[in-house]
Amino acid sequence: MLRRLGRLRARARAALLWESLWPRAWPALGVVGVFLVLALSGLFLFLSPLAHLTLLAVLIAALVLALIRGARGFTRPGNDAADRRLERSSGLSHRPLATLLDRPAGGDAAAQALWRAHQAREAARIKALRVGTPRPGLAARDPRALRTGLAVALVAAGVMAGGEAPERLRRALWPEGPAAVPPLAAKLEAWVTPPAYTGAPPVFLDPAGGGVTVPAGSRMRAVLSGGPAVGTAPELLRDDAPLAAFQPLGSGSHSAEAVLDAGGRLLIRQGGAEVAGWTVTVQADAPPRIAFAEPPAGAARGLATRIPWRAEDDWGVASALAEIRLAARPEAPALSIDLPVPAGAPKAPRGVAQPDLSAHPWAGLPVRMRLLARDGAAQEGRSEEVALTLPERGFNHPVARGLVLLRKGLSLDPGARGRAMEGLDRLSEQPQAFENDTATALALRSARGRLEDQRPEAVGEAQQTMWDTALALEEGRADRTARALAETRERLREALRERERQERERAEAQRENQRESQRQEEARREAERQETQRQQDAARDENRQQPPGENRDNAARQQERQQAQREAERRETERDAQREETDRRIQELREAVRRHLDALAERLQRENGEDPAAPRPRARQQEQREAERRTDRMREQNRQDRPEDAERELAELERMLEDLENGRMAENQREERRQRRERGQQQMGVIQDMVRRESRLLDGAHQRSESDATRREQARRPNYPWNRNPPPPEPPSAAPPPAADARTQRALRRALGELMQQQGDLTGEVPAPLGRADQAMRESAEALAGGTDPRPHQERAIRELSEGGRQMAQRMQRQFGRPDQGEPGEGQEGEGEGQGDAMAEGGEQGGQGQDQMAQNGEGRDPLGRRLREGTGTAEEGGDTRVPDEAEILRTRRLQEELRRRLAERERPTTELDYLDRLLRLF
Repeated sequence: MLRRLGRLRARARAALLWESLWPRAWPALGVVGVFLVLALSGLFLFLSPLAHLTLLAVLIAALVLALIRGARGFTRPGNDAADRRLERSSGLSHRPLATLLDRPAGGDAAAQALWRAHQAREAARIKALRVGTPRPGLAARDPRALRTGLAVALVAAGVMAGGEAPERLRRALWPEGPAAVPPLAAKLEAWVTPPAYTGAPPVFLDPAGGGVTVPAGSRMRAVLSGGPAVGTAPELLRDDAPLAAFQPLGSGSHSAEAVLDAGGRLLIRQGGAEVAGWTVTVQADAPPRIAFAEPPAGAARGLATRIPWRAEDDWGVASALAEIRLAARPEAPALSIDLPVPAGAPKAPRGVAQPDLSAHPWAGLPVRMRLLARDGAAQEGRSEEVALTLPERGFNHPVARGLVLLRKGLSLDPGARGRAMEGLDRLSEQPQAFENDTATALALRSARGRLEDQRPEAVGEAQQTMWDTALALEEGRADRTARALAETRERLREALRERERQERERAEAQRENQRESQRQEEARREAERQETQRQQDAARDENRQQPPGENRDNAARQQERQQAQREAERRETERDAQREETDRRIQELREAVRRHLDALAERLQRENGEDPAAPRPRARQQEQREAERRTDRMREQNRQDRPEDAERELAELERMLEDLENGRMAENQREERRQRRERGQQQMGVIQDMVRRESRLLDGAHQRSESDATRREQARRPNYPWNRNPPPPEPPSAAPPPAADARTQRALRRALGELMQQQGDLTGEVPAPLGRADQAMRESAEALAGGTDPRPHQERAIRELSEGGRQMAQRMQRQFGRPDQGEPGEGQEGEGEGQGDAMAEGGEQGGQGQDQMAQNGEGRDPLGRRLREGTGTAEEGGDTRVPDEAEILRTRRLQEELRRRLAERERPTTELDYLDRLLRLF
């Protein structure tokens, strides 16, 4: 214990020594640091010898004074001070270390025992002794942290000195006299700066002369210092003609600047002597060139117009555009389309622009197109004109097609308003053509009213109304309300973000006003204190007037308060206006949500065949009420100036609408899965019927084989004398001839090929056993045609068909689910296996598909189509089922949805390719 106590005392004395030495040594170290900063920065190099010696003396005196003051009163810490530090750092009171060394005054045995117990208790307390970290308390002596600034300055000076640090320290400690300044020699610097749009670097001219080629519009600058005749101003000449005058920069220095718009011999003369000369060639800037890389035409996919182009310029193309004019009206204002030029003004850019002009009034009309390019010098280049017809969107709705035709007629002849109004009247007279939609009728009336207006821009407004109405009729009300809802949400989000920005600015202004008020209050208190002091000093003059300066201060403060009040009132007015604007946009959002939900409900009623006049279901009413509650909360948060909460509420509303859309999409997906599941069940029935028919072929092959064996056995029987009776006649075989089986086998194989294609379209892949079954059927048909035994091939075909049917059942169950569940799942393979195993029995165990196909009977292929007599091929037409009206409408809706999605060019390329392939199937 005593050994450990000795080590702790030594560490405590070292800590106390550091705490005593560091504050005493800091002033001297600071003086040394100041000297090093001044020396490394090179200050001593610019001082005269007297100033150098004076600064050194001051620094030395400051260093000596700091050392003397630091050494005054310094003593080494002893054991008692070390014990007190240990007790302080360990949080021990009543000096337990002194208790271990003390002795009791009396010799009483009880007192001795009590003292030993006291020492033992104190010894237990000091087991956790610790020294603690040294705390010299330098921050109290340097409250402004000048030591940190000195350290930063010292590092900066060292970096600035670099390799010259030793020499600068030596020159600082040993001053030297200033070296003689050599006389200035004649020096010429000349360079040419090309125009900024060229991107070319400056060209420095050799004082010895030479030739240089620069772009037109370059600026030349020359600086001449010194020379034989310093008092004479130099001259800048071009072909011995003055080009620019030199301006004095200082003693013996001149500068000149000139724009080079023509070449020639440039000379600089001073005092009649030629200083330098150059031969300068100015290169004129050629206009850019632009042309079509390929003839413009409609894009291979979608409604965009493909415009391949290429351009070139000697210094770079700044911008490019395509100018389109209507062929029937060349005097009409042109349509300009910016071409995407890469950044950095490339010299030979090229690219392909694909603007979607299907919504423009000129869509579907012949136009003339040419390209324009501009360079940095604002020079313009043009291409040749090319004729083309702008792609247009196709419309299936008859009223939409009529509106588009009227719109085209106005584009060709804006003065033919009478024919357009008559066309609108004819469309309005047949409301059943647009399902008696009130909005469509009002839009037609609005377009007609705009055409009655004689303003030139009224035709464009009417055309826009016609286009919007055609889109609404083609796409449906739900898509139109969805677009309007998205636009309303975006406008509301911008308003909320503006409110949030204004609230932050307002809060910052309030904090600034508070700080200004605090400063004014402190100034007022200081003025009152000074006034009180003046009153005490001038107590003899009790009736003296207030100083004019104070009156002026009070007037200025009053004016500042009034200005601040007016500014606050202005901000409050703007805040109220912004609050009202946001509230109006929230109301617009509420109406847009209501209209969109109504449109979705109407579309769902049409798809489900519900009565439009039937009462709205409870779920739809709850959706409407939930949306109204959220918009009410947004309005309340807006009134309480909480735009952040309102924006979060808007995000929640968007998620709710997205969930509603996803829910309806899930219903459509379930319906699609159900239909695909039914198709899969029909295909399973066809597979089972194929197994049954292949089994019949195998039975016929067995019968023929047995008949052949019987005939061969009778032929081998010997003709003994006792066997004179002729053999009984062979009963006629019930098996069909091999040629008929071969035709049936080929028909089964063709049906299997069609089934494999349908299975691939349905599930995306074809089970491998079906391919092996197709090969076995081919070999069986060849064996039947060649008179060999087809039974091994037929048996293999039956096995592969059963295995393929089992895999088909498993795959369709994973993708489309069970019929009683309607959703795909992973734990359903067992049932699929059972269904596939049941097919292995082949015979009469059919299922739904087999029950249907069992009605086909003889003379039909496995798909139920009649076979031509003697050929085994299916008949065309016959009793093929024609789709009913419901299927035709469903197919039409699918086509419309595919076309709508294909027209959205912002979708990924892979998705657009997939949609294009789907449309080709129709």
